[in-house]
Amino acid sequence: MPLPPDALLQLSPQGLYCPAAAAWIDPWRPVPRALITHAHADHARPGCGEYWAIEASEPILRQRLGAAIQLLPVSYGEVLRIGDARVSFHSAGHVLGSAQIRVEAGGESWLVSGDYKRCADPSCAPFEPVTADVFITEATFALPIYRWQSGAAVAGQIRSWWQAAPERPSLLFAYAFGKAQRLLAELHAIGVGEEVLLHGAVDTLMPAYRQAGVAMPPTRPLTALDKGEALAGRLVIAPPSAHRSAWMKRFKGPQTAFVSGWMAVRGARRRRGYERGFVMSDHADWDGLIRSVRDSQAQQVYVTHGNSDGLARYLREVEGIAADPLDGHFSEERGQEESQP
Repeated sequence: MPLPPDALLQLSPQGLYCPAAAAWIDPWRPVPRALITHAHADHARPGCGEYWAIEASEPILRQRLGAAIQLLPVSYGEVLRIGDARVSFHSAGHVLGSAQIRVEAGGESWLVSGDYKRCADPSCAPFEPVTADVFITEATFALPIYRWQSGAAVAGQIRSWWQAAPERPSLLFAYAFGKAQRLLAELHAIGVGEEVLLHGAVDTLMPAYRQAGVAMPPTRPLTALDKGEALAGRLVIAPPSAHRSAWMKRFKGPQTAFVSGWMAVRGARRRRGYERGFVMSDHADWDGLIRSVRDSQAQQVYVTHGNSDGLARYLREVEGIAADPLDGHFSEERGQEESQP
């Protein structure tokens, strides 16, 4: 379903546009003014005139988009006057510096969720319930089969898997921005103090999290090890792109595991060629999606990305909420969790 032509937010060739603020939210192409929900590559793209984003995401945005970008850092809950609109950013609980964006003008309010999750995460600010007349929500894991355990429970499983094989390197594959740092924070929270080795793609993002005061075990890039240093019994975190690459040749007989919400699907681990799969996601599970829609108190909900048709149908038929899939939004191939770097 397309948005009404006179709606506060509209779909344009560049993405979701707010005429009252003369701004785009997570635009797909370069625009004069971009309001950014978070620093993943499918939400923050290069070439925009100015970027408005949560201050904690500034180091990563500058690293990924260029140190010289015009970035206007904002704080959670701060109400900004942009053009004729009142705009505020509220924690989405997705990754460091992630936000939902609320826009109000002409007596109407809209809330754009970006990517979000509801479960506790020691590596980022918790999700903040926000009310609005209209709510645009993601639907990455919008099926009842997706229900997450706590991060502490998954961290315990990972620790047991790692420590059960002292004779082998343990290669844990996770997305470099957000998931890797959450894993480290979760391991620290259950008492893991041993040094963890990092692939370069993960290590380069660590300063932003350290600067934000996120407690994690000591880490070291794999490249900093002395030549010939033993790797048996060591835990190494790397992005999925490193799996089955030349980078793995230095490890003798490693055990491998992948951490993702997609590991909840039977056969997913085997298809990807990992020995073990751990279920942990930085997106809301089924219950979290439904809870967030209820918390928004929205009179109209638009659903984007993932199982948008199914979630919209459930909201209409079971929850009694006006809900529709948002045609054309995120029609380009988006990251979900699959292609995040």
